[in-house]
Amino acid sequence: MALNIKTFSTQKPCSFFKALGHPMVASALAAFKQKSLSAIYDPEGHLDDFLAMTSLEAPLHVYVQAVEALAEASKLPLSQLAKDAPPALLILSFDPEKHLEQMGHLLPPSCIVTSLKGLRLPDTMLTDPKNYLADINFATNFSFFRDEGGWHTRLKSANYWPKYGAKDIRLHAILFDDKGNVLAQWEDALAPTVHSLVIESEVIKKRFNLPDFTGQLFVHMTGVKGHSIVKYALDTFHEDGTLSATHDANAWPSAYFAGLPAPREGEQVILWLQNSHPVPVPQGDVSLNLMGSDDAVSFERAIPPFGTYALDVSSLLPKARWPQQLELHGGHYFVRPRYEVVNAKGYRCIAHVNVERHDLKPDPKLKDLTPFLGKGFILPAPVFPTNQYTTSVLPTPMSREARFMPVKALVYDQDGALKATHAFGNLPRNHHEALVVNDIVAFEDEAYGHVELVYDFSAGGEGDGWLHGLFRYEHKTHAAQAETSFGSHIFNTAMTYKNEPQSYKGPPPGLSTGLFLRVDDDVETFCHLIYPISSPWHSTSDTRLSLHTKEGALLTEVSLTIPQSGSRMWVYQDTFSATDRAKARDGYVMIQDKTCRLFGYHGLRHKRGPFSLDHMFGF
Repeated sequence: MALNIKTFSTQKPCSFFKALGHPMVASALAAFKQKSLSAIYDPEGHLDDFLAMTSLEAPLHVYVQAVEALAEASKLPLSQLAKDAPPALLILSFDPEKHLEQMGHLLPPSCIVTSLKGLRLPDTMLTDPKNYLADINFATNFSFFRDEGGWHTRLKSANYWPKYGAKDIRLHAILFDDKGNVLAQWEDALAPTVHSLVIESEVIKKRFNLPDFTGQLFVHMTGVKGHSIVKYALDTFHEDGTLSATHDANAWPSAYFAGLPAPREGEQVILWLQNSHPVPVPQGDVSLNLMGSDDAVSFERAIPPFGTYALDVSSLLPKARWPQQLELHGGHYFVRPRYEVVNAKGYRCIAHVNVERHDLKPDPKLKDLTPFLGKGFILPAPVFPTNQYTTSVLPTPMSREARFMPVKALVYDQDGALKATHAFGNLPRNHHEALVVNDIVAFEDEAYGHVELVYDFSAGGEGDGWLHGLFRYEHKTHAAQAETSFGSHIFNTAMTYKNEPQSYKGPPPGLSTGLFLRVDDDVETFCHLIYPISSPWHSTSDTRLSLHTKEGALLTEVSLTIPQSGSRMWVYQDTFSATDRAKARDGYVMIQDKTCRLFGYHGLRHKRGPFSLDHMFGF
């Protein structure tokens, strides 16, 4: 069974589960659960979420204000409250005063009135204290965090809210171990300028004198403005030189996730199940199945509140093999989980599954958009030099309604010339067809390029605009590998369709670039920038690479030109001088372009082979 809470809506933010399940009110919530309820007034429609998060039973008397809500037989009209005269009433709101002003006169004098006000965070943590459930009050996220057995973790981001006018910004963090116990909790005031944020597991371990741990880090940014999304890049690395990377989780727990690869023979795929709530995940509430199959296998183990469990997917589906892919029924318990692939040579790389949408239906209009939007939705990814790396592409269904995926792959060289095309056809939901790009193209020497997944309606079928794929990169002479996944967008076209081309903030079209590149001072940092076009756009980009100190001060800037449909892979250490890099230690690079939207990937690499790769975030 799934946790019956609302975590996502295209109409309005779903903040109630974040508010009620916030780690800082977990102890107060535990005490609240001991109360007996004689009557509830639910003016804001949170009853199901409240009962799910508290495990309480609904009382006989549940009053509602909206006539539409009376369609449920268990609900009573608020106008009946005075007649019933309950001895106690829980107003299901963090802001009860506004409701008492409207209906307080209906309460008998002896009625004991309570609310959720005692579960509020302090007003000093709120941007909008008058509207507690405003999404801007809950700029939160979770991160996989490990410092154990030679493994370390580094979270890098930027305090980007000052660009929206925020000044008094604070970082609140709680570190949980695998049992869900709090290992450390701290709060830092941030400077009122855009600057680098770095949280290192080794530093936290020493600061709080902690034992080895593998768990999760909860981050809450307060005082923010503009938007409530906490973005970050996450590096995991081992003292033996192993490198891997992933990034922030969608901060809402989904019912389903997809894009989880099955292991090859001799491989291990570990799915990190990290409970995002102060309630346990019951035994049997989580399951895996082969994509397209209804035969789900339950995970017969409970996970404690905020706990972590490393699930070997082969323990549930021992016969599943790459390029089959798995679907996770997460039951609203987890923000986007990470997984690690341990290949046959022992190299370990981290990546994430993706949210599988339940609200998307096939869009028959997509077939008719070519005259206006050209290629339409594009999912671009790097193709590394084919003499050194093998690049594989696996299209992944990412909607519960997707039964078929008409897809083709277009391979371009770095200068934008189309070199190869591969028609996947109208792939069924349960397909297991991966394209090895090296089988259809070979670049000369150190040349590289990129691949684009696009819809191919000539093969039949329909699309939903949520085209996803998994991209795997394997070194030919070293055990190192990396993988990443993402979804498609419409790029660089004058016309718009729904919310595309997507803007970083505000309505479409988004026709500019603002990407954050975390850099490593001691390991080679590379960046692969792609200039995808849905329809013809500027012949070349006008890109600026701006190096900033950790305090956010601009040190220097260089220009970069990318041809349309082309890409450029550049190295931080080769682009900026040693003097400037020394001044920018723990800093970052902003990649900006006012003429077009670029898509970027970043990574680290050692010259002897180990490397990491993931896509970038923008703001």
